[in-house]
Amino acid sequence: MFEYFPGNYVWNLGVVATLNSGGYIDEIDRACRPIRDAATRGENAGTEEFLASWTAVVDDLVDTADRDLAAGHARTAGRTYARAANYLVNAERMQSADAPDRNAIYRRVLELMERSFELVDPLTVKVTIPFRDTTLPAYFTRPTDVDGRTPCMIMWNGLDSTKEHMYLSGFCHELARRGIATLMVDCPGSGEALRLQGLTAQIATEEWAAACVDYLETIDTIDADRIGLVGWSLGGYYAPRAAAFEKRLALCVAWGANHDWGKVQRRRVDREGERPVPHYWEHVMWVWGESDLDEFLARADAVNLDGVVENITVPFLIAHGENDRQIPVEYAHRSYEQATASPKRQLRIFTAEEGGAEHVGLDHLPHVSDFVADWVADTFTELAAHPQPATTVAGS
Repeated sequence: MFEYFPGNYVWNLGVVATLNSGGYIDEIDRACRPIRDAATRGENAGTEEFLASWTAVVDDLVDTADRDLAAGHARTAGRTYARAANYLVNAERMQSADAPDRNAIYRRVLELMERSFELVDPLTVKVTIPFRDTTLPAYFTRPTDVDGRTPCMIMWNGLDSTKEHMYLSGFCHELARRGIATLMVDCPGSGEALRLQGLTAQIATEEWAAACVDYLETIDTIDADRIGLVGWSLGGYYAPRAAAFEKRLALCVAWGANHDWGKVQRRRVDREGERPVPHYWEHVMWVWGESDLDEFLARADAVNLDGVVENITVPFLIAHGENDRQIPVEYAHRSYEQATASPKRQLRIFTAEEGGAEHVGLDHLPHVSDFVADWVADTFTELAAHPQPATTVAGS
């Protein structure tokens, strides 16, 4: 993995994620160069300096985009707003849970993202999914030039990513070019759902899946028999759990196997393996709505797919990097070995030689993204040719 800050895995992960989501090396260098010394103090110290330095670049880009828009250069402006959103959302995710103005910073990300949609991506819109007495915020990208109803992938994020990270990864556009729509959702415990609505994570993710499928069934252009679910990072637990019990889902992808997330937390207490964000324990307890570490760890023990993936009865892909320093590759094998009821299960381990060997393939995200998109497209085509019998809806 490219290491701008030698020895600081967490900061490097943020840089690589930004580069793989449309960031420009010159702009990222301008953001990172002033904080090289700060990075040597560890993953937690200096995150405010990180935010300040990256925000300075964001401010310059927004000024440039404003001038381009005033000059009538809408496409250039829209692409620049998107890069500004990319840098700002990755700087925001590095902050502590109680950092000053964190919600204001995130609201700015939302504004920049929607400006970009208006100018360069009219196929993507912000939507809200009814959920309990509130909503789940999401982005919906539809394909072009497709006759009839299209399949759709629901996309869920992980512990520290947002729907903006999912959109900026470009995965939704790869699916769109294959005739597939994408619903990118801020699940409880992530993004806007956590920051602005106070929704925290839960073990029974099939409730979120039911809400997403219910919503998609109201859209005339979506083929309700071909709705799939992909989750990356902690979504590698969320998605298989949901697919095991929400039987309207037609396929499932674990983009980073997270078979025993509770065990991963126990390992992190013992300082084994790497962590995704600074201020880690503050962050996970914020996500899960806990205030006591021991209580959080006891709850995390149940974030486990043993006895769960056996209930997946649809095609199931597990994609994992052989050098994932956060989630051991053994968990990918465990999910695959236990998913015996899936009619089409596949385990794809990405190697260092080809790229995509790090956590969720962030060292070569387009390579992993293309593979997943192709697998999804092929599987939807197979399902259209050989429809599966109707199954019982969860809870009915």
